[in-house]
Amino acid sequence: MADNRKFWTDLGMDVEKHDLLCEALPEAFGDVYLSQENRPEKMDYFNMVVADIHGIRPQELVEFQKNGGKVVGTFCIHVPDEIVFALGAINTGLCSGSQFWVPGGEKVLPSATCPLIKASLGARFERTCPFFRLADLFVGETTCDGKKKAWEVLSKDAPMYIFDLPQMKRDKDREFFKDEVRRYIKRIEELTGNTLTKEGLKDAIVLINNKRRALQRLNAFRTLENVPISGRDVLLITQIAFYDDPARFTQKLNELCDELDERVKNGVSVYPKDAPRVMLSGTPLSIPNWKLHQIIETQGAAVVGEEMCTGSRYFEKLVDESGETIEEMIDALTDRYMSGINCACYTPNDERIEDIIRLSKYFKADGVIDVNLKFCQIYDTEGIEVERRLKEENIPVLGIETDYSDNDAEQLKTRIGAFLELLKDA
Repeated sequence: MADNRKFWTDLGMDVEKHDLLCEALPEAFGDVYLSQENRPEKMDYFNMVVADIHGIRPQELVEFQKNGGKVVGTFCIHVPDEIVFALGAINTGLCSGSQFWVPGGEKVLPSATCPLIKASLGARFERTCPFFRLADLFVGETTCDGKKKAWEVLSKDAPMYIFDLPQMKRDKDREFFKDEVRRYIKRIEELTGNTLTKEGLKDAIVLINNKRRALQRLNAFRTLENVPISGRDVLLITQIAFYDDPARFTQKLNELCDELDERVKNGVSVYPKDAPRVMLSGTPLSIPNWKLHQIIETQGAAVVGEEMCTGSRYFEKLVDESGETIEEMIDALTDRYMSGINCACYTPNDERIEDIIRLSKYFKADGVIDVNLKFCQIYDTEGIEVERRLKEENIPVLGIETDYSDNDAEQLKTRIGAFLELLKDA
């Protein structure tokens, strides 16, 4: 990681505490990623992004702000990125995926809160994440009770906006969501001083759709018998998608996919011929949470898909680009961001289970590991029905509850290893 200490100091970060994270990240990244054999050469760009993840992109955002631009930090894939870019601002993800930030979160939240929420607030209050220091506005959402109360805590320390989500998907709920999109447009107009135009919104829809198309192209390689890229690398790329400049990210990812096309022609696979194919479902895996992919793939299996917010939910469905008026485009955004995302925050949520079954077949998975971050009640409760339905479909399934620490690593290796043996024997 480059020496960015003066930059971090100017952002008001706790540089000495942040140094501890900088010391640990390269070793962790090396163990998980650089130890892999036969990686695509075009992964070098994504390696570089992670190597200086708290330097290069944050500095770009600060330069953008110096020229009058605004930066919006979001936590959830339900919040439409297109609106921010359409109004001349930049949207970025926020720190939330490391045990490093959890103790700071526990100073302001109950310990029985999911690690993703605790890590987010810890990163802000401990001043160890540049994205949390530079954003002009933070956009929370009402996907669970833990988040709703966490945003109240965060709002006392940071400029917050709450994007309210309905709990069901009835016609009146769709109208509610559409009104929330309109309300969000007004807030970002206030932030930027710009007025939304149909041309700006159309361009932003195409911009973000192109990123989704590139991610769809990448994930299609995982359906092949010879998979030319590891699940760990695909996870890393998806995590980076939340932070990187969308046009640059799309270009770099398509260049990687061009290389993968050549690897496919040459019959290259990063996995052994008999590797069990596993799909993950459940709660998101924010950067640098690579634990489960590392455990699964170092035990000889292939992670071929993720039914997660850091997976298919993020990129699978496009926004309809045919709208010509702002109102038609708001309709299209509503269809994509509400109707098109089957999160456990909705009830009933049979569509998500249908997604898991459909995607497991698409990726030709031999089995599914359903993941729940500890204290995430909505996914934990839904996991019971997920396991029941998958067993009815004769799809082997393993339910796992975990957090960001390595305390359960050996137990997970044992449980996952036994599951993989069952898949091999099936």
